[in-house]
Amino acid sequence: MAKLTETVKHLIIINVLFFGATFILKSRGIDLEQYLALFFIKNPLFKPWQFVTTMFMHANVNHILFNMLALWMFGSPLEQMWGKNKFLFFYFSAGIGASLIYTLANYLQFQPTFDLLLSSGMQEPEIIQILTTGKYNTSILEFVSAESLTSLYQIFNSPAVGASGAIMGLLVGFGMLFPNAELMLLFFPVPVKAKYFIPVLIGLDVFSGLTGVSIFSPGNTAYWAHIGGALVGLLMMLYWKRTQFDKNRWD
Repeated sequence: MAKLTETVKHLIIINVLFFGATFILKSRGIDLEQYLALFFIKNPLFKPWQFVTTMFMHANVNHILFNMLALWMFGSPLEQMWGKNKFLFFYFSAGIGASLIYTLANYLQFQPTFDLLLSSGMQEPEIIQILTTGKYNTSILEFVSAESLTSLYQIFNSPAVGASGAIMGLLVGFGMLFPNAELMLLFFPVPVKAKYFIPVLIGLDVFSGLTGVSIFSPGNTAYWAHIGGALVGLLMMLYWKRTQFDKNRWD
């Protein structure tokens, strides 16, 4: 197990504090998720800072437990190698990139059906009202299927939470720097080298993102956030490798 480094420790503490605050404030009638989770860009609850703050929000104990365990295991070796500033730059770049790519994927799925409703003569505020309330005149099913309308509603109303996108970036960084390190899944305790384990894990996310079929993760997993974080992590690692930037600490 990796030694817990200072920056990773502070990130874990901040995540735990946000997690505790979410439940404490909810019991007092304040829904922190409405302000800090990542909502779809057409939802009135969307705010630009959510691309960052969603990284500190988690749905339940298992969600934060697995994410913080991964942050410790894969983040600490990277911080030891890179130093605090470079590690933080990488972590937040992967997390924000994950949020942006997740939002883009949702937009590309959302917009065609939204445009069909607009072409049917409906006005945008009218459509937003339907998506906000979930109530609509069945006559609109002449233009869009019930399945498409349900998908539209789910994208509009389902906020994304979690540090998983940033952690997928860390996984890529770890795999490229420590390709022969042996990893294993908790429910499949067979050691596999990182250079094989991590591409397979990302491949499963790509499969689930394209098909909607979940293999190991819960069905509400933000697969495109995982893919986005991994992609941004890969691009940064390739760039740093090409420029030899990763030889210099930022401290």
